[in-house]
This record gives sequence, structure tokens and C-alpha cells, in this order.
Amino acid sequence: MGLFSQYFPNVANSIQSFVQATWETIYMTAITALIAGAFGILIGVLLVITGPDGIAQQSAFYTILDKIVNLFRSIPFIILLAVIAPVTRLIVGTSIGTIAAIVPLIVSTTPFYARQVQNALLDVDEGIIEAAQAMGSSNLAIIFRVYLKEGLPAIIRSSVVTLISLIGLTAMAGTVGGGGLGNLAIMTGYQRFENDVTIMSMIIILIIVFIIQIIGDLLAKKTYHENIN
Repeated sequence: MGLFSQYFPNVANSIQSFVQATWETIYMTAITALIAGAFGILIGVLLVITGPDGIAQQSAFYTILDKIVNLFRSIPFIILLAVIAPVTRLIVGTSIGTIAAIVPLIVSTTPFYARQVQNALLDVDEGIIEAAQAMGSSNLAIIFRVYLKEGLPAIIRSSVVTLISLIGLTAMAGTVGGGGLGNLAIMTGYQRFENDVTIMSMIIILIIVFIIQIIGDLLAKKTYHENIN
């Protein structure tokens, strides 16, 4: 503790702030991942099955959905935070704080993840899909037993990329009052010239990212081998 206090004096005096900020970052990431993950998979599947050569082609529906995904993916997150502030206040009653930050995080992450899921599902072997159709499988059965099952390793890898990107967004949300480690790093570390606070915030974020990457790699490898067997 002596060396730690020597090199990280401000961190040693604000351990509780770090515990709370870390919890807020994990909370924002988990809630956003659950909601944006569900919507992202749904939209990604719809883009694949209604798109060109899909099993339920709907050109007009696909075009509109594709444009909406492109539109929301193109808006920089820091601008999105300000643009949808009235919507955020309408939903959660405030535009400041951890709960409020979750709304723009979901809006920003969902289209990004949907496109990742779409790309993962498009890599599924068309021969397997044609075989399932030849055996009389329904579209719903093909979605669950072919697309999502065969594409699971790629979906997991895409989920890891999305989660890591999401943690970056939570840090950005923290700079405008969203709470979490980003807020601690900027409001305390940067603005008060307490560099050890900024460095420790970065280290904790990196540890979270590494843990997600390791778990994601293990899950992807496991599901890949299960699909082969």
C-alpha cells in the first residue's frame, strides 16, 4: 500500500469513487448489451432473410430497414447524446446520469450490432440453407436451426467487438455527465490535473476489455468445435 500511495496518491484517497465508477460502467455496459443485443439480433436476422437472396425476400422492407440502420450508424455518438436528450428526458425523466446514458447507448449500439450480426449470418454456408429448404423446414426453423446455430461463433466474435466498442462509448458518455470511469477520468483526473486518477481509470477499462476478449474467444472456440462435431 505504501508504494501504491506513493505513485497513485489521489487514487488511494478515492477508492470508493473508483468502486462506484467501475460499477456504473459495468451497469451501463450490461443493460445496454442486453437490450441492444436483443434488438440487434432481431434486426440483423430481418436484414438477412428479407435481403437479396434471403429466404423471405421483401425488397421494400429491406431497403427501408437498411437505410435506417445506415442512418443511425452514421451519427457520431457525442452528437447523438445531445440530439436525443429530449427523448432521453421523456423516457427516464433526466438526460444526466448513468440511467440516462443508457438510452443513447442503446440507440447507438443497436444498429452497429445489427450490421455485425447481418455480416455474421451472411457467411453461413448457402448449401446448408438450401438443404434445409429441400427438407421442408419452415423459415422460422431455418432461422434458429441454421442461421443462428451455424453463425453462432461469428455472432460471438461480433458481440465481443460490439462490447468493446460499447465500453468506449460509456467512457464518452461519462464526459458529459453519464457517470462511470470516463466521467471519473475526465472530471476528476483531467480537469483537476490528477493524472494518476486518469491512468487508473484507463487501467480498469483495459482490464474489463481484456476479460471480455478472453471470455469471448473461449466461447467462440467452444461453439465452433461444437458445430463441427
